[in-house]
Amino acid sequence: MATLSDIKRRITSIQSTQKITSAMKMVSAAKLRRAQDAIESARPYAARMRATLQEVGSAEAGSSHPLFEERESVSTVELVAISSDRGLAGAFNSQIVKEAERLVAEWKAAGIETRFTVVGKKAAEYFRRHRPSQISDDRPVGPKVNYLEAQQIAQRLMSDFENGEVDQVVLLHNEFISAIAQTPKIVPLLPFVSEKVEAEVEAELDLDAAPYEIEPSSETLLASLVPKAVEVEVFRALLENQAGEHAARMSAMENATKNTEELIERLTLEYNRARQAAITSELVEIITGAQALE
Repeated sequence: MATLSDIKRRITSIQSTQKITSAMKMVSAAKLRRAQDAIESARPYAARMRATLQEVGSAEAGSSHPLFEERESVSTVELVAISSDRGLAGAFNSQIVKEAERLVAEWKAAGIETRFTVVGKKAAEYFRRHRPSQISDDRPVGPKVNYLEAQQIAQRLMSDFENGEVDQVVLLHNEFISAIAQTPKIVPLLPFVSEKVEAEVEAELDLDAAPYEIEPSSETLLASLVPKAVEVEVFRALLENQAGEHAARMSAMENATKNTEELIERLTLEYNRARQAAITSELVEIITGAQALE
């Protein structure tokens, strides 16, 4: 049975842990506000970029770009798996790893080889242990997402796709939905097919009319817009992941703080009971001794 000093030592230790988890929760909450503002600003830009490509495509049906090319047979897929650099974020990183393994198994059954571009130390640690030969590139996320990082990743992916080293490129990242919900999202990146734009953007456009004259040509415009759109899509994925990481860590630290409160309460009750038992035992000994002297 634990002594009073043992219980008190455990309570002190848990109180120290509680201070750490509480501080981490507040830090993550502050970072989440900034990350949420960043992703909410990036989403309309990314949607408008896709809408612009859709407009150009509808205006010039014969226009094309190498990054639009859909291969007749797919033999190699590049999976860009994005995680965080740090843990203590609940299932944030593990759900990306599980979804990646599910995709790999699905593609393997179809006779498709998978290569990995891993962004984030947590996913990199896993894939270095389990699939080292399939990693074509891995890098940390860093303390703050910047466009230059996304641009470097996107340019290498576009180069590999155009050179025929890969037939498809797929993004896998956690999508920030709310402070308590982050779900893995699969985004086909290359070939770059303009998906249906968001309703609020589509409402501003009449894609069937397309009353534009493109100068000097649609090919020139696409040559500039398509690589930029791919870069923006990667940048958006990194921002989504960043916001989701802070939200997941805030939620995990909040739950940890609540657990420490419950544990401290239980140990305090145990301490008081043990102290009461010790006092009772001492009183019994004193009374017994007094009676023996009589």
